[in-house]
Amino acid sequence: MGQEHCFHAPGKAADFLGWRLDRAGRTEIVYDDCAKTRMVWRAAFEGNADSRLDEALSCAVTGGHEKIIPTLFEELKKRAIEISRI
Repeated sequence: MGQEHCFHAPGKAADFLGWRLDRAGRTEIVYDDCAKTRMVWRAAFEGNADSRLDEALSCAVTGGHEKIIPTLFEELKKRAIEISRI
């Protein structure tokens, strides 16, 4: 793993949302609710999107939203970052 960027939702649940580079250098977004759900998506975008990814994940987790996943999808769409579940 080269780089990792992670965020934890405030409160009891402490949902985890982060992104990482796999061994081939592709960007993956990881969500874990610390109970039963773990999801991983591969991200596709033009150019360097490190800061855009950080912003999107941070907004989804710390923006006071109850539903992190729908908010994540909305934030990624705003920043022209496409994802596919793996």
